Amino acid sequence: MIRLYDFDEVKPEEILNRDIRAEADVEATVDAIIADVRARGDAALLDYAAKFDHAQLDSVQVTQAEIDEAFAELEASDPEFITTLKMAAANIRHFHEQQLHKNFVLNDRPGMVLGQKYTPIQRAGVYVPGGTAAYPSTVLMDVIPAKVAGVQQIVMTTPAGRDGKVNAGILAAAVIAGIDCIFKTGGAQAVAALAYGTESVPAVDKIVGPGNIYVATAKRKVFGKVGIDMIAGPSEILVLADGSCNPAWVAADLLSQAEHDKLATPVLVTDSWDLAKAVQAELEVQIPQLPRAAIARASVDSNGKIIVTNDMKKAIDAVNIIAPEHLEICVDDPFAVLNDIQNAGSIFLGKNVPEALGDYFAGPNHTLPTSGTARFSSPLGVDDFVKKSSFIYYTREALGEVQARIANFAEHEGLHAHAKSVTIRFEDEQKGE
Repeated sequence: MIRLYDFDEVKPEEILNRDIRAEADVEATVDAIIADVRARGDAALLDYAAKFDHAQLDSVQVTQAEIDEAFAELEASDPEFITTLKMAAANIRHFHEQQLHKNFVLNDRPGMVLGQKYTPIQRAGVYVPGGTAAYPSTVLMDVIPAKVAGVQQIVMTTPAGRDGKVNAGILAAAVIAGIDCIFKTGGAQAVAALAYGTESVPAVDKIVGPGNIYVATAKRKVFGKVGIDMIAGPSEILVLADGSCNPAWVAADLLSQAEHDKLATPVLVTDSWDLAKAVQAELEVQIPQLPRAAIARASVDSNGKIIVTNDMKKAIDAVNIIAPEHLEICVDDPFAVLNDIQNAGSIFLGKNVPEALGDYFAGPNHTLPTSGTARFSSPLGVDDFVKKSSFIYYTREALGEVQARIANFAEHEGLHAHAKSVTIRFEDEQKGE
């Protein structure tokens, strides 16, 4: 059963304990896998597919024929789902197009031109999880911002099933999102392949996408060789609710994340003990009805929390301390609360906005900072796929006006060659005077 806490009595570590550091055996396993993939390339990927995915593969690359066949079969068997994917993709594209930055130039002072330009990265790697569930939504969420940003090549990795095939929904989403190439590999070995390249998998400049602890650890280890979006921990949801909320709705929203993973964290923060107890009881009603009841039960019992405060102000304080991945604000006037929220990955406003709306359809990204990292990081977006470069132009006359000040600054730091690189340009003039 989910545990109840009084906010005034709870210890900070009890609500902030979301450590995503890997155990030593995970670290050792990931180190060995990365080294193996670097040494043996495709052969290592094929061996790991057999070992971890129980898939006997002749090649790691998904062929165009496989992609076309999967799309055609799904379009024939479930055309409504194809339509839904296309509608979701349009919403995601429309939202992320608003994130595009414009280059700027400052030329408002004589002899000087300053500016900043944005350049998309050349090649991005998108990791799409497999295993207990397939996530076409992750394909849309991670590929479309890269396409909007103008990335030249997008490489996707995802594990194959026992039949050696990639989930048809994932392939259909890849077609709709506009993916360039897809490889049948998952886990730390996929991250290693994307970072270092193999005979088939091209090395990328940045790796994005969620995964288990092995994937997260591998991403951390290859960072520096390549960029990464974030080190994602287990999924989490925080519902901020007042006493007028429907406890059945709140319980259902908590379970929408609890069913993801036994390590997922569902949290309710409320100023109502009556609601807290009603939600606690409602969870016991709804959990047994879920197909993934065992996972939800483990998540709720081990990581679930209901935190009760004396008033809504303290409830908001609790939210900002926790810095949740998903935050539902289930009050009558959520916009009155919005500006008080400092730390959250994605915010769902009002009683008619379940987290699943954002997971699949609305448009904002669902690849979000977890484990309290919303204190300093942001959802995946176009910014993750572009670089910005500043540029400077001075005429000789403009440099001459400030040469002495630059040299003085450099000499104060003991960097005399810096100073000389400026003043040397004017030594002939000074000698001629």
